[in-house]
Parts: sequence; C-alpha cells; structure tokens
Amino acid sequence: MTYIVNDSCIKCKYMDCVEVCPVDCFYEGENMLVIHPDECIDCGVCEPECPVDAIKTDAEPGLEKWLELNREFSEKWPHITSKKAAPADADAYKDKTGKFEAHFSPKPGGGD
Repeated sequence: MTYIVNDSCIKCKYMDCVEVCPVDCFYEGENMLVIHPDECIDCGVCEPECPVDAIKTDAEPGLEKWLELNREFSEKWPHITSKKAAPADADAYKDKTGKFEAHFSPKPGGGD
C-alpha cells in the first residue's frame, strides 16, 4: 500500500502534506503535487493534512490511474521538501469536479 494524490489537488496545491512528510516523497507539478510511490513509507500522516481530501491510499478501488500518474510524474517533476503558499485562487477550485480534464498540466512546478 502507498499513498497517492488525486485530481482534488489540481489548482489547489495547499502543501500541508509536504510539511508533515517524514521522508519527503512529494514532487511538484505546475498545478498539483504527486507522491513517489517507491519513496512513500505508508505512514499516512499526510492524508489528514490535506484540506481537499486529495490524498488516498492506493488500496481504494478505482485509483490505479492515479497510482500510475503519481509514479510517472514523480520521475519528471522537481522534488519538494517544504511548504509553499497555495495559489491565490486555490479556494475557488477546492470543491470543483472534473479538474483533471479541465486543468491538469504535465509541466513541472517550482521545486525547492
């Protein structure tokens, strides 16, 4: 079991999860974060920190797509080890659905 980040993070990127991760397994894209599944130690401390419920265990049904997306982009995006400010419009997107189709970006984020 590992933890993954899903589309609820897109355009929100609050980063409370990054602050508590004991192994620094988060990577930053332009508008979302991902977890490197081989670095995650399955401790679960990040999950309750996410204000948009974007972190799930990969054992939940239907999250295979997200496990692969997290794996792929954690190999491409910059490593992030400290919390940054959320986007100015994050609150406007936190309850939106369909964010992957409308807003996902494969571009890397700012990194450390």
